[in-house]
Amino acid sequence: MEIKTNHFSALTTTELYDILRLRSEVFVVEQNCVYLDLDGLDEDAYHIYISVENKIVATARILKKGVAYKEIAIGRVASSEKYRNLKLGHALMETAMQFISENMDNESVRLSAQSHLKDYYARYGFVPTGNDYLEDGIPHSEMLFEVKN
Repeated sequence: MEIKTNHFSALTTTELYDILRLRSEVFVVEQNCVYLDLDGLDEDAYHIYISVENKIVATARILKKGVAYKEIAIGRVASSEKYRNLKLGHALMETAMQFISENMDNESVRLSAQSHLKDYYARYGFVPTGNDYLEDGIPHSEMLFEVKN
C-alpha cells in the first residue's frame, strides 16, 4: 500500500484519471447519485490517494480555507468497495489531518459528511455544527474540527 499527497499541479494524467474514475465509481454509480463531481475546485486542491498494486483505491481532497468554507475543507473521501475491508478511509483521514497540521498552519477544518458517517468523523475530532441538509438526495451533516488558539 502506498499513500501519496500531491497538489493537483503535480498529479500525472493517469493519477488524475484514476482519482476521478474512483470518485465516479463510488459517488455516481455505487451511490446512484447523479451530480457534477467536476466542480472546479480540484485544480487548487491537495489530493490524497492510496494505491494497492499500482491501482488507486482510495482518495480524498483538501481545499484551502476560503474555497468551500472559511476554514480548510476535506472532501470527496472515497474508497473502492472492493478494498473497504482494508479500512483505507482511516488512512486517508489520518494523512489529511497530519498534512493540514504540518503544512497549513494547523487551522480548523470543516467537512460535509454523509449523515450516517458522523460517528466515523467524530473519531478525528469533528463535531456536528447542526447544519443538516439534503445534498443530491443524500442526508449530510456539516462538521467542524476546531483548533483552539
